[in-house]
Amino acid sequence: MVYLTRVEKFNAAHKLWINAWTEDENFAFFGKCANKNWHGHNYTLYVTVKGTPDPVIGFVHDAKKLSKIIREVVTDKLDHSNLNLDIDFLPEGMMPTTENMAVLIWEQLEPHIHGCTLHCIKLQETDTIYAEYYGEK
Repeated sequence: MVYLTRVEKFNAAHKLWINAWTEDENFAFFGKCANKNWHGHNYTLYVTVKGTPDPVIGFVHDAKKLSKIIREVVTDKLDHSNLNLDIDFLPEGMMPTTENMAVLIWEQLEPHIHGCTLHCIKLQETDTIYAEYYGEK
């Protein structure tokens, strides 16, 4: 089994806020992430597929084609967006956390991966925070 990872980047804003909480409760829990004027991140997305390299071409998946899928299905929609307001695949009421976004990105990409298997979505929000999702619920 060989694992191939393609890295893509996007920039997006979001706000972490629970309407049932007071402003003080939101700021106490979420800190700067509860900023009323939103805040942004330069995200790095790692998409890992796994499989057996094709005996003729030697690829698990063509990395250029994988990049095109990722861009068309996910990053073109997310880049320079407001995750709370602009993303059609974010269910209403779901917090756009790195953890939730990793799962949603998996769900968007998985039907488009052919000839190998989607193994992992790693979404890095900052230098010190990232979430990984392996398709388990």
